[in-house]
Amino acid sequence: MLTAAVIGAGMAGILAAIRLDQSGIACDVYEKGDSVGGTWRENTYPGIACDVAAHWYTYNFARNPEWDSLMAKGEDIRAYFEHVASDFGVLEKIRFNDEVVLLRYDAGRWHLETASGHRADYDIVIAATGVLHHPNIPDFAGIDTFRGAVFHSARWDHGVPLDGKNIGIIGNGSTAAQLVSALVEGAKRLDLYQRTAQWVMPRDNIPYSEEEKALFRKDPAALEALIRELRSKTLNGYAAAVIDVSSPEYRALEQVAQDNLATVKDAALRERLTPDYKVACKRLVISSTFYDAIQHPNARLVTSPIERIEPEGVRTADGNLHELDVLVLATGFQVDRFIRPTRVIGPGGLDLDDVWAEGPLAYLSMSVAGFPNFFLLNGPNSPVGNFSLVEVAQHQIEYILQLVDGIRTGHYREIAATPEAMRRFEEERCEAAKKTVWVTGCDSWYLDKKGVPASWTFSYDRFVQEAAHPRMQDYETR
Repeated sequence: MLTAAVIGAGMAGILAAIRLDQSGIACDVYEKGDSVGGTWRENTYPGIACDVAAHWYTYNFARNPEWDSLMAKGEDIRAYFEHVASDFGVLEKIRFNDEVVLLRYDAGRWHLETASGHRADYDIVIAATGVLHHPNIPDFAGIDTFRGAVFHSARWDHGVPLDGKNIGIIGNGSTAAQLVSALVEGAKRLDLYQRTAQWVMPRDNIPYSEEEKALFRKDPAALEALIRELRSKTLNGYAAAVIDVSSPEYRALEQVAQDNLATVKDAALRERLTPDYKVACKRLVISSTFYDAIQHPNARLVTSPIERIEPEGVRTADGNLHELDVLVLATGFQVDRFIRPTRVIGPGGLDLDDVWAEGPLAYLSMSVAGFPNFFLLNGPNSPVGNFSLVEVAQHQIEYILQLVDGIRTGHYREIAATPEAMRRFEEERCEAAKKTVWVTGCDSWYLDKKGVPASWTFSYDRFVQEAAHPRMQDYETR
């Protein structure tokens, strides 16, 4: 029987373990944390929620008719993944609290080593490590001198009292928007330190009635019809818009964001909240509460650059000292890490760190030339944005299983993308990027060192088509 190692027990790792088991492939799952859930385990800050419709953000074999509203709370999403992992027998396959530090390919197998010294050999490896788990912590001068509590949003200290406190939030993306909405009323004062204004799209989090949930339980077809509707609205709107700034879909998206900004009553505040780049050049913030929250009497928008952190608070370039009790770093993640810092050594000593020295690459986001029987879920240049990464991962695992099937049936022992296929895909992806909104003039985490979006730059329909069946001429087998 073939054996597989799955690295990570978040959404994609749970999916991989289930589908491998259903395909008759024995697998072990390695998780650096103490439980499943990935980003939903790491991020527990107040107000955390998914900005993708909850029913769409589920596995197609494990729908959940019990969601309370259109977009789910983080704790409910984590519970969903915990239940699926338990129901499908994934938990007993997981080695918790033991990070994989080395993968080395030799004599037709991957040799794995963990931080505890555990070693094992596998025929294939699937990296399901995600991207939102290595916090990006800027090196602010003096941050070690701050007398209050300071922590990253993904390392939330729930023991720190917040009510009646002066709270500072550094950052202005989706996390910060959720935090401002959740904390402003209870705070004595809340400062939002904005380096770059963000475009905010309104989306009311409509609750589901008990009658609707009863219908979804009784009639799975009704639930699937809702999911198709949610999917279609997003893909025909947002996904079509961002890859072509000349499209009518983009103009419609732009108008909605501009109309939402116009709801800010104070002209001076509205001006400071107005981005100087095109709508969706950065990842859109989805919120129907942020603009109200930042206009709350307890809220202050600080746009003067941070000069340093002092024991009493934040000193900005205009000379002002903003005294604080709590400082939260909502400064995002190192999104180019993927499986790293795990060392991945292919045949002949080929080091993945060297291959990715100029930025992470993979053919169709799933296979790296020179690394046989090594696959990635939600890997480099996968579709990202305001749609379901669960659905993306499901397309990818089915594609990978088709490649693995050739190993299982004895047609070949090794498979990896050819260098030519990986180069051609990257050239096509970079060419397609020229039409996207992401290259219209903003500094975004979507952009790599060369200024090219580290994302799928084609249509979502093309992704689905490419993931349906491998083109075997684009792979080397042995």
